[in-house]
Amino acid sequence: MSDMSSHDDDVLDPEDERGSEVEDFTSETPRPSSFSTSTTADYGAGDSIDVEGLDDLTEGDGSSGEEDVDEVAAEIERFRELAMRTQADFENYRKRVTNQINDEVDRATSRVAEALLPVLDATEAAYVRHPDEIGPLLNVLLVELKKVGLEAMNIADQPFDPETAEAVAHEPGEGAEIVVAEVLRSGYMWKGRTLRPAMVRTKD
Repeated sequence: MSDMSSHDDDVLDPEDERGSEVEDFTSETPRPSSFSTSTTADYGAGDSIDVEGLDDLTEGDGSSGEEDVDEVAAEIERFRELAMRTQADFENYRKRVTNQINDEVDRATSRVAEALLPVLDATEAAYVRHPDEIGPLLNVLLVELKKVGLEAMNIADQPFDPETAEAVAHEPGEGAEIVVAEVLRSGYMWKGRTLRPAMVRTKD
């Protein structure tokens, strides 16, 4: 009996063995030295939040915004000036093209008017021989041509002007000024400029 009792004493109780392992594990686990348990309640009445940084940030954003507005305004002004220059250039171009077209039309119509001059000369020659029959026709023709810019010069007894008349004969006189004594061939104006100078005889 004594042997069995001593043998039982040598057998470890499982509960005791688990207990020792738990004790060893907990003893080896490091414990934090301290925990931060601060909360908003820990700030006293005398404590304050530093808002200077926020003020600086706000002021900085405002300055940047003003610079952006200035840049946009400057850009708008540049585009406005560009648009005005473009409009002025286009207006000048339009006027130049219009003038060129008008000049081309004037030259073309003046050539047509110049082509009518032999017809007018023949009509005037016929009028000298048959004034009663040709007179009304010639008058209507001259009136209608005047409406479109072709006009016969009326320079008889007027001072001689080499810009509008060509003297082919001259009669000396006692006058101090040379005048047109007779129109030998009519001269014509086209829209205010000389299309063909008149052929005249002058006198003093």
